[in-house]
Amino acid sequence: MNFDLSDEQRDIQRLVRDFADQEVRPVAEELDREHRFPYDVIEKLAGLGLMGIPYPEDYGGGGADNLSYAIAIEELARVDSSVAITVAAHTSLGTWPIYAFGSDEQRSDWLPRLCSGQSLGAFGLTEPEAGSDAGNTRTTARLDDGEWVIDGAKQFITNAGTNISACVTITARTGDDEISNIIVPAGTPGYEVEAPYRKMGWNASDTRPLAFDGCRVPEANLLGQRGMGFKQFLQALDGGRIGVAAMGVGLAQGALDEALSYARERRAFGQPISKFQAIQAKLADMATEIEAARLLTYKAALLKDTGQPFSLTAAQAKLKTGRLAVRAAEEAVQIHGGYGYIEEYPVCRFYRDAKILTIGEGTDEVQQLVIARALGA
Repeated sequence: MNFDLSDEQRDIQRLVRDFADQEVRPVAEELDREHRFPYDVIEKLAGLGLMGIPYPEDYGGGGADNLSYAIAIEELARVDSSVAITVAAHTSLGTWPIYAFGSDEQRSDWLPRLCSGQSLGAFGLTEPEAGSDAGNTRTTARLDDGEWVIDGAKQFITNAGTNISACVTITARTGDDEISNIIVPAGTPGYEVEAPYRKMGWNASDTRPLAFDGCRVPEANLLGQRGMGFKQFLQALDGGRIGVAAMGVGLAQGALDEALSYARERRAFGQPISKFQAIQAKLADMATEIEAARLLTYKAALLKDTGQPFSLTAAQAKLKTGRLAVRAAEEAVQIHGGYGYIEEYPVCRFYRDAKILTIGEGTDEVQQLVIARALGA
């Protein structure tokens, strides 16, 4: 067991950490307050080759491994979760299904612009009646004269409504007991991107409902084999959980960083509050839990990189890190006292951003179900 990162992984860690501190931190509060998508930040990330980290260089990707990708997401979430989820959803959900299941033509058409960061990809699974019960998909797609005619709706979809969104891959019922995945390019008639949600957190990310009314796309836009959509999106979610787990680690680490810095400066009863055992206990517990969660997340990424089964570990990592992010953000706010409730302090944003990590990409309850089934329960 080697716990050391490779030179390449350390280089990516330093690169993204420096970028997050220099380019994201100065604008994070403003972007959140204005609910403004970080176009400039994403353009700079694309320029550094960080929008397609785990994909082959032949497609414009970074040619790195999934652990490097997880490390990058962790470093971004340490400063701002809106930027981190934009990159994570684009990489794990928007790009991966096309890379994993697409035809040579589909890969050649979509991957260069997605991996380079020129465009963003999205994945449309959740519906008003199909969240945790993803098999209850109601969106339909029927063949008509060589085209899929799509009718239905999706909700809580990330990256579908930006000025650089290229496509959304959606699940649709193509038969009575058949779910398939279909690529829908942005701007297709009958495909409407609706107004963004007003959210508790992730305010600088793009999250919207989508509507399909007689939306027609070529039959060739079917992703992989017809009827394999359920199995495909389960695999996509397994990999996506590694990225979301990395977000939980990063947010928790960012909360600890802010809490420790504040505790060293804030004085009460003649000394920094970091000298009080009550504060030290909180910091010690946070640091210990974060390190354990980080190792679990890295293990999931390593298992995927080495071609080993990783579904169980990814679910465990996602469950652990989501809960940890909520707890760490809460403790960081508590250490800040009244200032933790003020928006100018990052921990206030961290607190709002953390909760979704126990819901998105499969709720805690779904992770528990996945884990229990893997254990044979």
